[in-house]
Amino acid sequence: MTSNEPEILAPAGDRAAFLAALAAGADAIYLGLKHFSARMQAGNFAVGELADLAALARERDCRVYVAFNSLVKPGDVPAAGRLIARLAETVRPHALIVQDLAMPALARQAGFQGELHLSTLANATHPRPLEAIRRDLGVSRVVLPRELNVDEIRACADACPPGLDLEVFVHGALCYNVSGRCYWSSYMGGKSGLRGRCVQPCRREYEQKTRKERFFSCNDLGLDVLVKPLLGMPRVRAWKIEGRKKGPHYVYYTVAAYRLLRGAIDDPAARKTAQELLEQALGRTRTHYGFLPQRLYHPVEPGGHTGSGLPVATLDQARARKPHIVPRLGLLPGDLLRVGYEDEPWHQTIKINRAVPKGGRLDFAPQGPAPRPGTTIFLVDRREPELARRVGELEKELAARPRTQDAPEAKKAPDFTPAMPRPFARPGGPKAVVIQNVNRHPPKALARGLSSAVWLSPKSQLAGAGRNWWWLPPVIWPDEERTWAELVAQALRAGATRFVLGAPWQACLFPGAGQDAADPAQAARTLRREGGPHLRRPLRGKGSKGPRPPRRRELELWAGPFCNVANALAVQALADMGLAGAFASPELAREDALELPRHSPLPLGFLTYGMWPLGITRIPVGAVKPEKPLKSPKGEICWTRRYGPNNWIYPNWGIDLRTKEGELAGAGYVMFAHLFESVPREVPKATRSSTFNWDLKLL
Repeated sequence: MTSNEPEILAPAGDRAAFLAALAAGADAIYLGLKHFSARMQAGNFAVGELADLAALARERDCRVYVAFNSLVKPGDVPAAGRLIARLAETVRPHALIVQDLAMPALARQAGFQGELHLSTLANATHPRPLEAIRRDLGVSRVVLPRELNVDEIRACADACPPGLDLEVFVHGALCYNVSGRCYWSSYMGGKSGLRGRCVQPCRREYEQKTRKERFFSCNDLGLDVLVKPLLGMPRVRAWKIEGRKKGPHYVYYTVAAYRLLRGAIDDPAARKTAQELLEQALGRTRTHYGFLPQRLYHPVEPGGHTGSGLPVATLDQARARKPHIVPRLGLLPGDLLRVGYEDEPWHQTIKINRAVPKGGRLDFAPQGPAPRPGTTIFLVDRREPELARRVGELEKELAARPRTQDAPEAKKAPDFTPAMPRPFARPGGPKAVVIQNVNRHPPKALARGLSSAVWLSPKSQLAGAGRNWWWLPPVIWPDEERTWAELVAQALRAGATRFVLGAPWQACLFPGAGQDAADPAQAARTLRREGGPHLRRPLRGKGSKGPRPPRRRELELWAGPFCNVANALAVQALADMGLAGAFASPELAREDALELPRHSPLPLGFLTYGMWPLGITRIPVGAVKPEKPLKSPKGEICWTRRYGPNNWIYPNWGIDLRTKEGELAGAGYVMFAHLFESVPREVPKATRSSTFNWDLKLL
């Protein structure tokens, strides 16, 4: 790799995949630990094992990035800090990949000196916030969403300040929902995608009227030869291959293919060879998705197969007692076969112990229910001799090295206690709790004691704007950025002062907001010059010193529930950005929700009632009919609705934690949100409500 070339960033879910990435010549490898990773179903790494692998990688000029991109609950903060301290001491990775706003400050407290990369789960989706992200969080790289097209990536690259670069996905699995805006798995049973536990309910079959198909199960992203425009964007410093749950075969072939494309993109023979390598990688069917804005590809084929791997046979039980297959290509010892799809009761993985020629017969005993005749069998990983030889050589090198985990200092747990922020305390003690009734349109009348809140949109009626809280959307795309900045400016001119942000970075839509923490006086001058209200400085905790801001009409920005705030250090990061309050993540279980206010430096809110989306997607609904019921295999009902460029997927039963509001208020919450969303007429009326994860332990 030359200094002007993007690095090829390979995934590694286990030791074999790590070594396969090295064997293929990856410039960098990203991976997760046994804890605090966004892919907890992968094998992942213990710190001692990773120290040895990282040392081997450094000798080959290959960087190692540790994905610490999990939502951090209040009780997790000390353990996360100790783990980072141990990483810094024994592994010395080149970078941590983080999504939680607590992690930059916690990593520095723990002594980590490497780079910090902001995960795509953090939802930095448009250009304007990039300068503030660099300044306020100290990160050196932002991982862009998979949904951006080449023009939008270029706009982000052009907006990068000095010291910040970008990472772009070029290959691997696609999520139907926007990263960081999917609560499907969590809402259905407490297994949070934000904490690496997603059970992929989007991959199931759903039924709508007479159709029963995989309406939300995406093919894989594969840019292959379309990566050429990225070579002309110097700030795009990494081509990322998704796949920490994939095997070494996939890792080896995808890395080899994109290295070839990077070095010889204009050579037709090299391009053909690279595409042949990708065909051997055993991923899903590939799509260019939305990379070319003039030629969009829908990533979902409801009638096609969406399982990873190469289909090699169908199960034949009709004429034999034992299930068996006749493979369409030769199988090697060590190959892994997957029987059916993950949501089928007979789904299993089979390891091949002997060679089976093309057209030969392979018998196997089912583990669990007998597969249905005609079930597709996929080759998902294999151990061809050349790859096995190269990985074996690296294993020998590792075995000959002194083991880091045997060193005395590697076994000693670091002595680390995080410095927590001072808790917020209202002057004069507790006050009445405010309830925001959040509507799509301003209500004609409102019950006494409640607060009106409205989703801001191009259709918003801004008369009397100063009486409302204005909610911004959970996602803003680059082509919408100017529109939203103009909408915010219109709302400010109409007298609006109170806003709830869909992402922390949306503070950059407000004049002077990004400057407040560093220079409040300059921020106030900017706002006066532009005719807007003063930005309200962070509300001060006990013992805070310094002058209060001028008491003119104040601008009050809160981080909304889509900001996924789950611990006090994350709230402190929001306070440092100039925000006045924050809604806690609605994913939190009771114990975590009640713990959060103990150290929070800002006043907190909680979502206690209403229709919370399973996810938000930029993908057109395609075969799904909006506003019509969809039924899952377990009888759960959901439906879709379009707002702007995004589709929202809703369950037909909402959250109801209103009976918990007294308990939450006693813990220190000062604001509750009730979301109102009309349910389509054809969607069956819910027979239950949800307490989300309140009564569960959030995994």
